[in-house]
Amino acid sequence: MVGQAQAVTVSLEELKNGTVSFETLQEAFGPDSLGILVVKDVPKEFPQLRHLALSYASYLGNLPKEELERLENAEAKYLTGWSLGKETLRNGQVDTFKGSYYANCAFYVDPSLECARPTADFSPDTFPEYLSANVWPSEAVLPGFKPALTSLCGLIIDVAVLVARACDRFAEKEIQGYPKGYLEHVVGTSSTTKARLLHYYPQPADPAGQSEDEDDWCATHLDHGCLTGLTSAMFIDEHETSPAVPASASTTTGASLPPLNELPSSPDPSAGLYIKSRSGETYQVKIPRDCIAFQTGEALERITAGRFKAVPHFVRGVRPGAGGGRVARNTLAVFTQPNLGEEVDIAQHLTFGEFARGVVAKNTVS
Repeated sequence: MVGQAQAVTVSLEELKNGTVSFETLQEAFGPDSLGILVVKDVPKEFPQLRHLALSYASYLGNLPKEELERLENAEAKYLTGWSLGKETLRNGQVDTFKGSYYANCAFYVDPSLECARPTADFSPDTFPEYLSANVWPSEAVLPGFKPALTSLCGLIIDVAVLVARACDRFAEKEIQGYPKGYLEHVVGTSSTTKARLLHYYPQPADPAGQSEDEDDWCATHLDHGCLTGLTSAMFIDEHETSPAVPASASTTTGASLPPLNELPSSPDPSAGLYIKSRSGETYQVKIPRDCIAFQTGEALERITAGRFKAVPHFVRGVRPGAGGGRVARNTLAVFTQPNLGEEVDIAQHLTFGEFARGVVAKNTVS
């Protein structure tokens, strides 16, 4: 049985003023929560940045195959650059439903960085998943893509820093020995944060029938970072609005492609984000278009000694045939993560690099 859940919502002003109550944080992130917080009244430029960046997911996903192959990084297990058909769904099928583009957000702390800073324990040779440089499409191929994506990611991380500050206030009171301002420091100074731009391709009706497994599109999982920033999804009818890069597109550095027409709503009400509650029930959570949502990850659970819990979740795309089989779904997730040498388990002196390496190894299909 799937229900609808209303996420806990706070305003950006409350986060800036430090007036979000501990009860609200526990309701959003605590042991009995859905592990998600929605932030409203975000900076006025957010809707435009979201619309543009998510339009680029369609432009990117519809580039010629040879251009997309140039953006792949198999050595990094596709945790930088583009991938399609490299993951396996829960039912064993190869995932051709969605294309994925990972970008390192190290630019947030140093515009010259294209990946995380190496440490004595982690080098590009030993941990390419986090220490491989970004693979950006060229301006000639996809004009304006990089500034569109980095601008939106930077804004989301700015808000994540304020959410982390609120979490710190709670943790400093509730956890003995908790370092003052630790989560804000971790989120605000990280060169390890990653963004994932997702393009769920339109799916024609399948005469053989589609699997009814609820999480076939993106199997139930936990994020392994601190706070995952999420935009609402954009739905585009790619027959009515062409996702091909216009032949007349300017190649001037920094020029943007025109945003694509966004449908007012999904043609498939079942498409979207689903969260597994602590009691095992499944809830669909909708994110308002003008808000940013933040989910809890495993690193946050460890940093807060279990006071805040990571949220099991999955995503469903638009069902085959819905909207005439023409509708794509685009979204962005920003995984704020500690630097590789930062401790995520203070009691065990476990660094994020050690923790992440274990997660990557577990999730990699040989």
